[in-house]
Amino acid sequence: MKKLLKKTLKLILPIVLGGFILFWVYRDFDFAEAGDVLKHGTNWWWMLFSLLFGIFAQVFRGWRWRQTLEPLDAFPKRRDCVNAIFVSYAASLVVPRIGEVSRCGILAKYDDVSFAKSLGTVVTERLVDTLTILLITGITVLLQMPIFVTFLQQTGTKIPSMMHLLTSVWFYIVLFCFIGVAMLLYCLRKTLFFYERVKGFVLNIWEGIMSLRGVRNIPLFIFYTLAIWACYFFHFYFTFYCFAFTAHLGMMAALVMFVGGTFAVIVPTPNGAGPWHFAVISMMMLYGVNVTNAGIFALIVHGIQTFLVVLLGIYGLAALPFTNRQRK
Repeated sequence: MKKLLKKTLKLILPIVLGGFILFWVYRDFDFAEAGDVLKHGTNWWWMLFSLLFGIFAQVFRGWRWRQTLEPLDAFPKRRDCVNAIFVSYAASLVVPRIGEVSRCGILAKYDDVSFAKSLGTVVTERLVDTLTILLITGITVLLQMPIFVTFLQQTGTKIPSMMHLLTSVWFYIVLFCFIGVAMLLYCLRKTLFFYERVKGFVLNIWEGIMSLRGVRNIPLFIFYTLAIWACYFFHFYFTFYCFAFTAHLGMMAALVMFVGGTFAVIVPTPNGAGPWHFAVISMMMLYGVNVTNAGIFALIVHGIQTFLVVLLGIYGLAALPFTNRQRK
């Protein structure tokens, strides 16, 4: 009963958190206007073009993952790695962060890759990605420091009055985001504590983490890493050209919102729903886009990009048994 309750909470809490933030962000929003823009004010050619980069980002991630597995004498099929990534992103829509586990399970099933070792390579990947986004963030902050300072001030991070702080809706949104991240870290801590009691499993994870030292083609690994994040950025940037009210925004504005959105999705909600909208809308307003148009942009772009993740996940699930039928 206790385990069932914990599983239920892990499933429901991220949805409730995301739903709460979405409610506050869109509580006075005219959804009919968003529907009209979706039908008549969206350039679908640009949208489709942007979605290609979303696909390539996941493909490059699958290829890079295979590189980190090779030093462990694991040679899964390239397409299985890509399909596992497709499925992992879709799985994380249901339970945030579960995708990292699910993709390791897929390779264990179809390619006989050690689950623990592959999980260790996932940790390595996340470390590399963290360093990459920190580098991107550092450069962006240096280039657009006034924008970030204004964003922090307007979202309640720097408020001279405690009463103003306590009555700011944005403050509570940021507070709930921090609570969500804290819950995620707490769950990870408990998970790692469990792993520590199983030495063999932990050693396999550590072997996977250290696999980066044995990657045979480091330049290719670096290329994949840069390609992944470039595709993520262009996946977002080209959506500006889908709407008349954002087409004028430049690449630097996109970079600022991209960084803000990337940190927002750390909050454990389905595909960053809620925190991502809050960050993008707030930053877009700093570049002169009114709150209604910024809300429309965030709602449509996030919805379509999430739909792409679902479609790729379904494709991955269907393709895996089909491409591995000869093994049976």
